[in-house]
Amino acid sequence: MKTILKTSSLLALALSATPVLATDLNELESKARAEGKVYSVGMPDSWANWKDTWRDLGEHYGIQHQDTDMSSAQEIAKFAAEKDNATADIGDVGAAFGPIAVRQGVTQPYKPTTWDDIPDWAKDQDGHWMLGYTGTIAFIVNNELVQKAPTSWQDLLNGDYQVTVGDVGVAAQANSAVLAAAFAQGGDESNIKPALALFAQLAKQGRLSPVDPNIANLEKGEVEMAILWDFNALSYRDQIDRDRFTVVIPSDGSLISGYATIINKYARHPNAAKLAREYILSDAGQINLARGYARPIRSTVSLPADVQEKLLPNDMYAAARPIADQDAWEKSTRTLSRQWQSAVLIHQQR
Repeated sequence: MKTILKTSSLLALALSATPVLATDLNELESKARAEGKVYSVGMPDSWANWKDTWRDLGEHYGIQHQDTDMSSAQEIAKFAAEKDNATADIGDVGAAFGPIAVRQGVTQPYKPTTWDDIPDWAKDQDGHWMLGYTGTIAFIVNNELVQKAPTSWQDLLNGDYQVTVGDVGVAAQANSAVLAAAFAQGGDESNIKPALALFAQLAKQGRLSPVDPNIANLEKGEVEMAILWDFNALSYRDQIDRDRFTVVIPSDGSLISGYATIINKYARHPNAAKLAREYILSDAGQINLARGYARPIRSTVSLPADVQEKLLPNDMYAAARPIADQDAWEKSTRTLSRQWQSAVLIHQQR
């Protein structure tokens, strides 16, 4: 049975830490209920099963929710541009964008009661951002349009289908696809040239598709093969037709990374945003994310059998690895858009 973390459960969790924390959490819940709303960006229902978390916050805390989907870079830019006229309270950004948001001064800290369960590499020491879940770059292939599904990056070069990667330089998912390809081709966080060379070959073949790799375009058959996070690929497959798509982790290398919540420094509903983060990092919130095929950041969470069965076999992840040099990757992402234009899109056939 799915675990639902109600108010009393949150307080029990806090009591296991310190009495002061319990008092603070009780006050947080009261203030969050009074605000009654939370506006998110980049946290749509279809992504990592956010819909269950928003539903739970509504049912148990009376908090209404609305999301505007956008990329990590766009979320940070929105926080910075709107300032005191904020229309967003909380966002979900790629791991590389958490430190960027802090440097731009658009976040406020909040450490949830499960803080100690979050690995040090997955959080800002002051609580400005923290990963809620991890994902691994995967391939999703439309079996009706592609005769032989690729299982490696090298396979891509030998196909005749269109390859969809998304908005490189803007979207964290697309940027991560480039780094995953770099890992497979002998590159690293500071050297993505091998990946750019691979995508340049696809561009020269006229095989880079400009179509957005979202669920609607996959369902309409406008995407032959796309490079996505495993949790998105698996979710889209099962929502549309499990038999229609094949999902694999590329066997010659991939990237394990994740997404972090950031709370807007100028949020109009800051307490609701903090309570949302509290819930996301609770057992129930972590299981919600796993139901959306994302892997919880808290390893102490025990997943129900039916949730564990939704995930890909562990042996598919043998060649996948996390970012080893976050600073180098952040530096690379700053120029990735320009490099993508000059090294890849310049070869795109018209």
